Amino acid sequence: MTDSRQLLAEYARNGAEASFHELVTRYVNAVYSAALRLVDGDAHRAQDVTQTVFVDLARMAGSVSSEAMVGGWLHRHTCFVAANLMRGERRRQARERQAAHMNASEETPEVDWTLIAPILDEAINELGKTDRMAVLLRFFEQRDFHSVGEILGSNEDATRMRVNRALEKLRIGLKRRGVTTTAAALATVLTVGVVETAPAGLAVTISATAATAGTAAGISTIIAATKTIAMTTLQKTIIGLAFTAAIGTGIYQAHQVAKLRGQIQTLQQQCDDDEKRLASLAAKPKPALHLPAPQVQFAARPTPPQAYNVQTNLYAWLQGNPRLTREQVESYLGKNGRTAANLLAGFRTSGDPALLQEAMQKYPNDPQVDFEAIFFGNLSPQDQRQWLNTFENSDPNNALPYYLSALNYFNAGQIDQGVQELAASSNKSFQDYTTDRMEDDEEAFLGAGYSPMNADALSLYSLWLPQLGQFKELGSDLVQLGQTYSKAGDQASAQSAFEAAANLGQYYADSYPGETIISQLVGTIIEQKALQAMDPNAPYGNDGQTVQDVLNQMAQERTTLQQLGHQTDTLMPLLSNPDNVTYYNRFIMFGEENAAQWMVNKYGQPSGPQ
Repeated sequence: MTDSRQLLAEYARNGAEASFHELVTRYVNAVYSAALRLVDGDAHRAQDVTQTVFVDLARMAGSVSSEAMVGGWLHRHTCFVAANLMRGERRRQARERQAAHMNASEETPEVDWTLIAPILDEAINELGKTDRMAVLLRFFEQRDFHSVGEILGSNEDATRMRVNRALEKLRIGLKRRGVTTTAAALATVLTVGVVETAPAGLAVTISATAATAGTAAGISTIIAATKTIAMTTLQKTIIGLAFTAAIGTGIYQAHQVAKLRGQIQTLQQQCDDDEKRLASLAAKPKPALHLPAPQVQFAARPTPPQAYNVQTNLYAWLQGNPRLTREQVESYLGKNGRTAANLLAGFRTSGDPALLQEAMQKYPNDPQVDFEAIFFGNLSPQDQRQWLNTFENSDPNNALPYYLSALNYFNAGQIDQGVQELAASSNKSFQDYTTDRMEDDEEAFLGAGYSPMNADALSLYSLWLPQLGQFKELGSDLVQLGQTYSKAGDQASAQSAFEAAANLGQYYADSYPGETIISQLVGTIIEQKALQAMDPNAPYGNDGQTVQDVLNQMAQERTTLQQLGHQTDTLMPLLSNPDNVTYYNRFIMFGEENAAQWMVNKYGQPSGPQ
């Protein structure tokens, strides 16, 4: 059987429709089945998601990495497309699953497929890359252990163990969502129920539509149609409007996760003062772009690096902010190559801007290079605009570059262009590369000689989150824009602006693997401010709630997150080294909210004796 990557390469190179049709035929059942689960069994929505996924594959065929597994790419993209479609419903279901999990006390040997189906793909996406691929190959592509092992580069016995370990991790992820089972029962239900037959004729329809989308003419047609559909009331009304002054505040400085926890109280105060700040936004000048901090001079350290003493608390050791020297980074690059990912990891783990400059020169079309360049490249306004355009071209199906571009236009007073960028972000997936960046940094620390435990902790502790401030600023701009329309009597455009801000906040308001509490707080704040500007009695979402109902829920969520942040600050120094490792692993797998709740449950309230 021809390798799927070869088929995709043939289509990208020659436009071979037969190759693409073979890919659709090979994967349409798996994609449709995942979509059906993700849209709660709605067959029509599942078909829409399936077609969108394959259209995106055709359009992105030339940019999909030659090392990427096509089945894995399709599954993840299906999750992204369906998540955007069902975001509001997912939030309600997540709360219900969490409540069910809190009441669950015993595991049951069997599980009802109707319970596991809506949350299966979300749990699979939390697995590590190799574990996720093992599950997808074994159960979604229905390969035997020998075939899975050949793809993963291991023997049959090792592959069987890998799949079993992945199933156990998946079982834990499902349990966290309120569905309890055993790994054996989970394997059975995946074997029997995970892949369903797509409707007759769907593969043929998709092949024709998606293959056309891969041609230049097809892309132009789809883009034109998309732009027409995306012309919302907000865009049609805003284009041509001139603002009297630029909007916004300064660029949010990059923060480290551990230090961000100490700033939650400050963030709370800033949010409480949002109304006053919004009133004065127009009068504030926009500061020039600059690096987040001056170059730090590092003291010499022995090679290999001296790890923390086993008698020393890991958290206390991290307070020294261990960083890599230039010599350590160069040794790592010499052994592993000066790829885009490795240069960026070297830049982040050492703070040496020369490494970022090298990445920008060698790999200007790598989306993660574009991301780092925009925030840390010390760019002029003209260069900033050029890199934003490059970012959009390098990751065209990611909403993030379009949001950043929209903010840049708003700050320059070019409101119509900003609105067009927001419209272009419609129906795109969202990726801020946080998990990828942490994994690359971990490899750099490991390459410098740190132990896996040290490398895990350091990759999390040194995490930068510059995009949060940009999102908060863009949300404020949209809220102010809506208020301007409301005062002018244009309630339809005002509502569109408020809804755009609320949707922006939802990207971070819910907990995801590797997400920080501060990210959730920022997302919640953006969404709250948007909802507070709306009619409190108006319906919101698809579950019969009003705007005020959602605001009440979010107020409680925000209080809970703030309390967890405070408790984390107090309890973190008390963790034993093994528990520190558990905390960081939970952080990566489930997000900081889950990790913090685990710590509070184990160590008790911070005021009590330890």
